Amino acid sequence: MSGKQKIMIVDDDNNIAELISLYLVKECYDTLICPDGESALSHLEEYDPDLILLDLMLPGIDGYQVCREVRANTATPIIMLSAKGEVFDKVLGLELGADDYMEKPFDSKELVARVKAVLRRYKKADVAAQGLNGEQSVSYPDLTVNLTNYSVTCMGKNIDMPPKELELLYFLASSPNRVFTRDQLLDRIWGYEYTGDTRTVDVHVKRLREKVGDHEKWRITTIWGKGYKFETSL
Repeated sequence: MSGKQKIMIVDDDNNIAELISLYLVKECYDTLICPDGESALSHLEEYDPDLILLDLMLPGIDGYQVCREVRANTATPIIMLSAKGEVFDKVLGLELGADDYMEKPFDSKELVARVKAVLRRYKKADVAAQGLNGEQSVSYPDLTVNLTNYSVTCMGKNIDMPPKELELLYFLASSPNRVFTRDQLLDRIWGYEYTGDTRTVDVHVKRLREKVGDHEKWRITTIWGKGYKFETSL
């Protein structure tokens, strides 16, 4: 088991959980099945998963609350699984900090591909955080985004951000005044062609704006019908 990446599967349907585990074990992942939210949270620190597959409809503590609890303590990537396919449910999951959202029933090969894609992205984040590729940061008046140690300073304060939010801000700020479409941002930040709608970009931009706001010298601007840009007057 040494050296294997660990996946926590949180689902009260044992048949589905076992099937997911079977496919992941075949891909050389280690898995832990938790039948409810309370069990998942109690095993979180000890198991220390590299990724969590989280069903929303759980007995007791639901998936949304589990996501909140996880995000309050760790940046462990989360892929939500749910039979709910409404845009509201997807957006809520992403706003709470989920990295991806898959509707049930799902294709097992697609699930494995999503797991690999999210883990690849976080592995790149770890490499950057260790400084193996040199210092990566961008600065503007009252704003510094550092991809090497994954930190954001705005108006003299440290701003807590999940990795994906920080990567999106860094990417936009690294190419000031350049317009990127939602599809381009999905491909660049999420690392694969997202099969859902592009609202995930809108959600993350909304959260960035809430955290860093606008500045007289810079802001994240919506280009209607196109996408977004980091606009600066410098």
